[in-house]
Amino acid sequence: MNARKENPSSRANPRALCSPRNGYSHQRGFTLIELLIVITIILILVGIAAGRYDKAVLRSKEAVLHQDLMEMRKAIDNYTLDKQAAPQSLDDLVPNYLHVLPVDPITNAKDWAPQVDNVVLTPDQASSGITDVHSASDKVSPFEGTAYNTW
Repeated sequence: MNARKENPSSRANPRALCSPRNGYSHQRGFTLIELLIVITIILILVGIAAGRYDKAVLRSKEAVLHQDLMEMRKAIDNYTLDKQAAPQSLDDLVPNYLHVLPVDPITNAKDWAPQVDNVVLTPDQASSGITDVHSASDKVSPFEGTAYNTW
């Protein structure tokens, strides 16, 4: 027979069997390996998301650049047709043809590169001037493979 006496309180409380006194320890939590695996997975996901975020920001800047160039070119044409003379600077377009001169989203400055030609749009045009505008950035678009200053 077993000479060991059973504690009556251990029947009522199953945790009493897991006490360090009985040689059993019931620990809750994660091991170091489990925590390292979870942290590694989180870091990998953050790295993937950061790369995609940067690409999305660059795509949106390029879309803004396309839109700004289109609006400034339209304003140059409208100014030339209305005044029968091409604008001599981009500041001539403000405030009648553009509300404000936009900031180049690639360079973050108002450093547009206007193209001045001796071309006239109509026979009534008295003087030449700015006919086109480009970005002043010499960076190349990773999506289109062309320099921003050629757009």
